[in-house]
Amino acid sequence: MKTALNLLLLAGLCTAGAPNLDAQVKIGTIDLRKVFDDYHKTRTADAALKERAAELDKDRKALVEAYQKLREDYDKALTAAADPAISAEERDRRKKAAEEKLLALRAKEQEITQFDREARTALDEQQRLMRDKILGEIRNMINVKAKAGNFTLVLDTSTADPRVPPVVLYSSGENDLTAMVLEALNATAPPGYSPDKKRDNTR
Repeated sequence: MKTALNLLLLAGLCTAGAPNLDAQVKIGTIDLRKVFDDYHKTRTADAALKERAAELDKDRKALVEAYQKLREDYDKALTAAADPAISAEERDRRKKAAEEKLLALRAKEQEITQFDREARTALDEQQRLMRDKILGEIRNMINVKAKAGNFTLVLDTSTADPRVPPVVLYSSGENDLTAMVLEALNATAPPGYSPDKKRDNTR
């Protein structure tokens, strides 16, 4: 499953109003992509999405098999209608039967096309809802940690598009919140979970 992270900047104000201009500005950084990819709920959501895709693929294969059977029946009907040994009346009857099979074949084609469209929409929507929910949880945790550390704002050092440079071109890493936020988010991870295991983000 490929994840598109459009968040390039996360602002975490520590006070309700505008910050005091005389106060020292404290800026933190975070690798949002890493947090998203290594969050245990992202891995769980990926697995659920992959399972759903497998189910849909199984259903599609059944439709394709049915289509192939209809195609074979139609080809046989055409061959039967072209038999020179049959009477004109029988030929007309067989041609009509072949036409009916052709209609069924075209209907199955449309069914497969519609299935593909609806399956793609369903998977995309499931992925979108998953991403939005997880990003919301991550943002909330960033806010908690940023306020606790008296950060004025937090900048994202990652980028969703490799062709686009990140907002932060340099950071000493001194105020990086990535590990801290990940540790807090993964505190509820199931036994045996390891963020070091590479995430499978393909469908």
